[in-house]
Amino acid sequence: MCGIIGYSSKEKDALKVGLNCLKNLEYRGYDSAGIATVENNEIKLYKSKGKIENLEKLLSGHKINTSCAIAHTRWATHGVPNEINAHPHKCRSYFNCT
Repeated sequence: MCGIIGYSSKEKDALKVGLNCLKNLEYRGYDSAGIATVENNEIKLYKSKGKIENLEKLLSGHKINTSCAIAHTRWATHGVPNEINAHPHKCRSYFNCT
């Protein structure tokens, strides 16, 4: 099943907490994972298909210091497993994301 974790703190460890929570959801039928962070007042998305370790590999090349994140795994029931279909989805302009 899908898993969603939101984390906000005064500490700058939201990325680590989000990834650790996703790891606790391993083997629940997901096909992709992603994490949205707030960096310099902007929402940044990092997504990958497959296991959580793929997302960790993607993030390993980035220096991310954030206190707010939403991590999400997608259940393999709709659409093909790829980065486009991975959650969370990009904010659309009609949602007033600023």
